[in-house]
Amino acid sequence: MKRKLLRRVRIRRSRRLVVSLVVLVVVAGATGGWLLLRDGEPAAAATMTATVTTRTLERTVTASGTVAAATTADLAFDVSGTVLDVYVEPGDRVKKGQRLAAIDDDVLRAELDAADSALDAAKAARSEHLADGASDEQTSADEAAVLAAESSLTQARDAVEDAVLRSTTAGTVTAVGIEVGDTVGSSSPSTSADGTDGTITVVSTGTYVVDATVASADVAQVTEGLKARLTVSGIAETVDATVSEVGLVAEADSSGAAVFPVTIAVTGRRDDLYAGTSAEVAIVVSQRTDVLTVDSRALHADGDTTYVDKVTDAATGATERVIVTTGETSGMVTEVLTGLAEGDVVEIPGFSPPGGSGGDRQLQDPGGRFEQGGGFPEGFTPPQGGFPGGAPR
Repeated sequence: MKRKLLRRVRIRRSRRLVVSLVVLVVVAGATGGWLLLRDGEPAAAATMTATVTTRTLERTVTASGTVAAATTADLAFDVSGTVLDVYVEPGDRVKKGQRLAAIDDDVLRAELDAADSALDAAKAARSEHLADGASDEQTSADEAAVLAAESSLTQARDAVEDAVLRSTTAGTVTAVGIEVGDTVGSSSPSTSADGTDGTITVVSTGTYVVDATVASADVAQVTEGLKARLTVSGIAETVDATVSEVGLVAEADSSGAAVFPVTIAVTGRRDDLYAGTSAEVAIVVSQRTDVLTVDSRALHADGDTTYVDKVTDAATGATERVIVTTGETSGMVTEVLTGLAEGDVVEIPGFSPPGGSGGDRQLQDPGGRFEQGGGFPEGFTPPQGGFPGGAPR
């Protein structure tokens, strides 16, 4: 008996649920229809207008990359010795020619004195031989000895100068791989036991490049000297740049596709760029000025024919169909080869919410319905160009 009662209760609840769902669907449909048609007027397909103008058309090749300092110098001693002083640390700003570190130059100065003495001896021997009436062979040998001694002296002087490591560029010190007491120079290991590598790194400040890659299908269009625009994270405006180098050897990107390295030099000095920032690059591979264009949304296709609805009377909105031939498309505009002239006005199909007059040819919100909670239900998107066959009734 209890099972039968439970079964009847479940059946009644199921029926109530079904009825409730049906009522909800009907109410929702009725509400939507009332919202669309509550003014008693059908939704009207409105139009906007656009003027035919001349402009500059560009074709671009896109790339992506990372901002880097224009110059990075890893500086090391060219002569051997023990480090006596390190004058900089990471973060220091330095000028070109500023000293960075120095080694003990006692041995180098002794070698300089010896080279100076050797040159004096070679010159004295040449003078003595000439006074004694030396043969041509002896004279040639003496000249060679003097030249060799002069070369040795020059090298010894350079070595003494090289005992002080100087920056080859103005910039910021980013790494110091030298410590006091280290043995450095061409005969020392590249990395010492304490982990220092014997170099001081200085990167340029204010001048930058972008190390980017271009798809193999586009690289043939990219050459040195082409203008480019950079979209850099954290900067609202685009940054002007120029292609400075195009790699000849392909490499694989993260997906395995072939790409070519391209270096983009940023124009001028910048204090708002930072090494390591990502950048999107648009390389301008062609540019044409004074090109007649029309808004691409105004174009219609009828088989193999392309046409626009040209406005002949702005007051009444009268239009005529005009067949056009088109060229390249750039963004939202298309080149017009024939059929239109600069200043012509054409229609762009649009949509006007219910109650719109349709006469002012703009997308409207009559009476501020959307702000007042009226108009279309939330989430409703009208079909492009209006409802087929007119608004539903």
